Amino acid sequence: MLDLLVNPNAWVAFFTLAALEIILGIDNIIFISVIAGRLPVSIREQVRRIGLLFALVTRILLLLSLSWVMGLTEPLFSFFEHAVSGRDLILLLGGFFLIWKASKEIYSEVELHHDSNTPSEAEQISPKESIQKLFIASVGQIALLDMIFSLDSVITAVGMVDEIAIMIAAVIASVLIMLLAAKPIGDFVGRHASIKVLALSFLTVVGVVLIAEGMGLHIPKGYIYVAMAFSLGVELLNIRARAKQLARKQSR
Repeated sequence: MLDLLVNPNAWVAFFTLAALEIILGIDNIIFISVIAGRLPVSIREQVRRIGLLFALVTRILLLLSLSWVMGLTEPLFSFFEHAVSGRDLILLLGGFFLIWKASKEIYSEVELHHDSNTPSEAEQISPKESIQKLFIASVGQIALLDMIFSLDSVITAVGMVDEIAIMIAAVIASVLIMLLAAKPIGDFVGRHASIKVLALSFLTVVGVVLIAEGMGLHIPKGYIYVAMAFSLGVELLNIRARAKQLARKQSR
């Protein structure tokens, strides 16, 4: 352990892997923010934290079961001349679930018009039992997607670093940073409806990528993240332009 602390190569590997883990965790943060944003304020922050703690625990457990993780890449059966592994099945199921969930949330956000005098779904929930059911259901959805995102993250870690201690340290550091960033990101997404729809569209794209990878088609993540960053930049400019127009109208 002391050898790792004084080894500059170990520190380079740690910071590089931690940065990659944070990037790979962006879609995880978006998903958790969307789920938490539809909950009552009293449990919103708790669900957000538990979701990220699930991500941390899942990643560490997968790292400690490297032999099982690597075994997931062994073919189980063939489908149209494509060898399907356990990892492929998990990615396919996760991709379909993500597309279904994101599409459902987009429909709710765009097509269902709520009267301003009508309480929201979260506000209508008052009995303690209903809040507990909502809490458990939300945490369950987050835990399911955490496993999908963690699998991709752990396989990346295994491909980059040989030392399990560096992997675990980088995962812990990245999740701690995600814990700090989750609330500001969630609040920002909640304040701007257009950003929320954009975030849900990102999740749809991630779902398509997961399905493609599950079918053996590798799509470089760099292209996806650049497209997301560009779309987000354009929408931030639109938000700024709308704010300036509103300020001009109010000043007249």
